[in-house]
Amino acid sequence: MIKVTIVGATTWGTTLALMASREGINTALLVRSKTESSKMIQEGQNSRFLPGVMFPKNLSITHSKENAFNSSSIAIYAVPSTTFRTNVVETIHHIPKDTVIVSASKGLELNTGKRMTEILEELISDNSNDRLCALSGPNLASEIISGKPTSTVVASTDYNSAQLVQSILNSDKFRVYTNTDIIGVELAGSLKNITAIAAGICDGLNLGDNAKATIITRGLSEMSRLGTAMGANPLTFAGLAGMGDIIATCSSNLSRNNRAGRLLATGASIPDIAISIGSVTEGIGTTKASIKLAEQTSIEMPVAKSVYNVLFNNTPALEAVHDLMIRAPRSET
Repeated sequence: MIKVTIVGATTWGTTLALMASREGINTALLVRSKTESSKMIQEGQNSRFLPGVMFPKNLSITHSKENAFNSSSIAIYAVPSTTFRTNVVETIHHIPKDTVIVSASKGLELNTGKRMTEILEELISDNSNDRLCALSGPNLASEIISGKPTSTVVASTDYNSAQLVQSILNSDKFRVYTNTDIIGVELAGSLKNITAIAAGICDGLNLGDNAKATIITRGLSEMSRLGTAMGANPLTFAGLAGMGDIIATCSSNLSRNNRAGRLLATGASIPDIAISIGSVTEGIGTTKASIKLAEQTSIEMPVAKSVYNVLFNNTPALEAVHDLMIRAPRSET
């Protein structure tokens, strides 16, 4: 019997667990502690992140790593990028060697700039990289939970691994495509959060749709330039993980990164944003990591740099917009 294990009782992790179990798949959700698992089992829901959404009977909540990964066909990490390495270190030795491992986290490691599957490659003892996948796309959790249709991409250098994840997660409400460009899919899912912050700043300053369209388009161009320099296929950025996710996160009030941008436009600090949103805003850390990568690869990223200046150099949002607009004219291509 197929079994899926989700690591992380985040909004996205719980959503993936609910989605799989609703399709009749034997699903385990691994949480941090016995206290947390007891609370969720007793309440029959994740009252912190998805209050009122009840668990199906075939969804088991556990803090036991042995129970969670026992006979698991697919293990999905759905934790913030800031805690990804720690979660992998604590769990990887419990995962069977034939289990396909999926990163559903959209971020880069702050100090190293590594993608999440690069962290997995580093920590897997058997060096079996062909079982690694990345899941990304325009996947706003609350819309998925309410039954609205969406699509996503699962990428792997090994087609069989991607196809296994596709065959298990695909449904009439969650259409899963495969891709072999794992670098591009991961970078697209991470870097689009920076553009979403910029779009949120645009919304917060009431700069209009023309300005927002410019931010989205030029942000996508920056993502593609950096991604290509790091070995990605530029066409990936025109797909669901790139353009698709950018459209969703830049235009939706459900996007934490867009909300962060709107708060920045009012002069809010990073601690203010954390308190207001109440969960991790991946784009903040990714902005810092991406600027390091851009410097290392000599790639120009003016939109990302402007977001960086607002976040970390105390540049007023309106001043950052002005600085973008007075840059020397150049060719679009």
